[in-house]
Amino acid sequence: MFKNIFKNFQGNLFGGITAGIVALPLALAFGVQSGLGPSAGLYGAIMIGFFASLFGGTNTQISGPTAPMTAVSMVIIAGIVATNNGDLDLALPFILLVFLLAGLFQIILGVLGFGKYIKYIPYPVVSGFMTAIGVIILVTQLLPMVGYYTTDDTQFIDSFKPQAQEVLLDKILKDEAGEGILVLENFKETVVRAEKITPNEITAEATILAKTAGSGVLGALKRFPSALGQIQWLEFMLALATIFIIFGFKKITTKVPSTLVALLVVSLTAYFLKLDYRPIQEIPSGFPIPHFEMFTSFSLGQISPYIFTALTLAFLGAIDSLLTSVVADNMTKTKHNPNQELIGQGIGNSIASIFGGIPGAGATIRTVVNINSGGTTKLSGMVAAIVLLVVLLALGPIASQIPAAVLAGILVTVGIGVMDYKGLKAIPKMPQSEVIIMLVVLLLSVFWNLVFAVGIGLVLAALIFMKKIGDSAASRSKVVSLQKADELHLPWADEIIFPDNLKQQVFIKRMAGPLFFANTSDFQELAKQVPDSATHLIIRMERVPYIDQSGLYAMEDLVLRLKQADVKVLLVNLPQQPRMMMENIDIIPDLISDLEIFKDFKEAMVYIQANKNSPM
Repeated sequence: MFKNIFKNFQGNLFGGITAGIVALPLALAFGVQSGLGPSAGLYGAIMIGFFASLFGGTNTQISGPTAPMTAVSMVIIAGIVATNNGDLDLALPFILLVFLLAGLFQIILGVLGFGKYIKYIPYPVVSGFMTAIGVIILVTQLLPMVGYYTTDDTQFIDSFKPQAQEVLLDKILKDEAGEGILVLENFKETVVRAEKITPNEITAEATILAKTAGSGVLGALKRFPSALGQIQWLEFMLALATIFIIFGFKKITTKVPSTLVALLVVSLTAYFLKLDYRPIQEIPSGFPIPHFEMFTSFSLGQISPYIFTALTLAFLGAIDSLLTSVVADNMTKTKHNPNQELIGQGIGNSIASIFGGIPGAGATIRTVVNINSGGTTKLSGMVAAIVLLVVLLALGPIASQIPAAVLAGILVTVGIGVMDYKGLKAIPKMPQSEVIIMLVVLLLSVFWNLVFAVGIGLVLAALIFMKKIGDSAASRSKVVSLQKADELHLPWADEIIFPDNLKQQVFIKRMAGPLFFANTSDFQELAKQVPDSATHLIIRMERVPYIDQSGLYAMEDLVLRLKQADVKVLLVNLPQQPRMMMENIDIIPDLISDLEIFKDFKEAMVYIQANKNSPM
């Protein structure tokens, strides 16, 4: 696994340094977007970047927080904070525990060999999800771009004070109920405690409610008109300048990361001109401290609703990483190990969660930069992480002076870049069913829930696929008499002398495709297509590679019905899997004997002619 890790030292050193520089502004921006602050993004980039490179299965992969992972993390964080009365410090252990579970799930997926199955995720689901990520990032950055923060809007906060009082009173009632003292005789104690609620406590609770109401896509859209009325022109101009430089500098050269140029130029200009801008949250200096309280304060009740969410986060990270691995393979003409990559990503995300970092995955842009700059082995990804660690240890206080509007501008460009324009442009040419899947995933992700949207998209895609396979198999299958065998393109139907009257009694069914639950109803209708004059039905099975339990019982039901109508069923070219399934429930030999199963069509014709007068 660590073979030749120090090969091409100079190229890996330069590739890692360049990738680390590119990762810096994105790590800070994703940390802010997640709700845990810029330091969480930086911690995640360091830990995931180092350990995913060290233990992963893609030599040139650069890992860290990505747009899809951050968008899902943002939803998880907001949900857990809301269930903990809006207190981030109280919610943090449970948030990090969910991230740890996601990392552990990735390790399990890798150990079980699930890496090779990720490629079966339908493109419309991925396309709708990626476009939704872009829309979510763009909409949620509208408020920071214009310098609006709900925590500063006193009028908006005041509107939540009546609700805040209800929440505080509800907390008192729940506390007393939990203590077993909520009885009529002691209700006076409740009144006394309620009267002790201070205006500051009400304001603090109202601020939490206001922040929750203004979060997410719907919250941002609802608050945007008010935000425009309170626009902070300096913040808006800083964000616009950042966006302009990022897109404009790419036209000059792509050798220097335009995101870093924008970060440095706008931040330094604002700082040295002593502009009255809003800085990002303070980045603590020093090595990140482990959050062992996530284990000591473990509560199954708190974490159980998020187990499925953690699993979804693990799958998303797996898809995100392995897609980047494919890009790296194409550029380097190598072959990654998908299961080892999942293990590496899981280790990285698990360690990042312990140190308070947000989860991440393989990052395509950073990986491409690394390869183009000379990176060829795992060392390049480890160097990129070390570069970020040096920034954290030496430049933390300086980085804390970066304007918040600059990171908002960076995120806007990320949102624009992450959308799947290839899929959007193809909508007029795509099958209607695939367009529906993509739009369902897109709309549900943006306006409801990212996790459930992907699940619903996968279910829809599976159902539509199965219907298409079932319809296709049914449309290519029909029952005809031997006299009309040319309709089934049977060139050897006349190879033996066969009486014309018998040709009207022998019917042929050519099946095409698997016999499974999606097309069993059509198969069961087969008995109605066989006329009363029939004595034999030949079912050609060479194109039936698979039969499931539903198909098996449909076959049994068909044979029983035809036997009751004195029609003998013969099977031709029966593949191994369907035969084994039919033997398991004794269709063979109880209903269809071995003498009624033939390796080719001609053998069946000889059998029918030889037994034309035998009783059923």
